[in-house]
Amino acid sequence: MSETPRVADQDNGRIMAIVSYVLFLVGWPTLHLATVAAVIIAYVQRGDVRGTVWESHFEAIISTFWISLVIGAVAVPLCFVIVGIPLMIGLIVWFLYRTIRGLVHAIDTRPY
Repeated sequence: MSETPRVADQDNGRIMAIVSYVLFLVGWPTLHLATVAAVIIAYVQRGDVRGTVWESHFEAIISTFWISLVIGAVAVPLCFVIVGIPLMIGLIVWFLYRTIRGLVHAIDTRPY
C-alpha cells in the first residue's frame, strides 16, 4: 500500500511552490539570482511532493528554467544581428505567462 502524503506536507508544498513562483518574478530585477534560488527549491522539494498536485508545479518550474536558459543563451548573441530581439521578447512573454499561470494555480490549490 502506498502512503498518502500528510496534510502538513501538502501545505509545505503549496507554500514552497508559491515562494518559487514569486522568486521567479523577482528574478528579473535581481539578474536571476532569485530564479536560481527558485530552481534549487524546486529540485529539493520535488521528491517530497511526489504524487501530489505540487509535483506538477515543481516540474513546471524546473522545465521553465532550463528551457528559458537554453533559448536565452541562443537569443542573446542573435540580438546583435536583430534576429534575437523578437526571440527574447517571445521568451520573456512565455516565461512570464508560465510563471503567472503557475502562481495563480498554486494559490488556487490546483495542479499546474
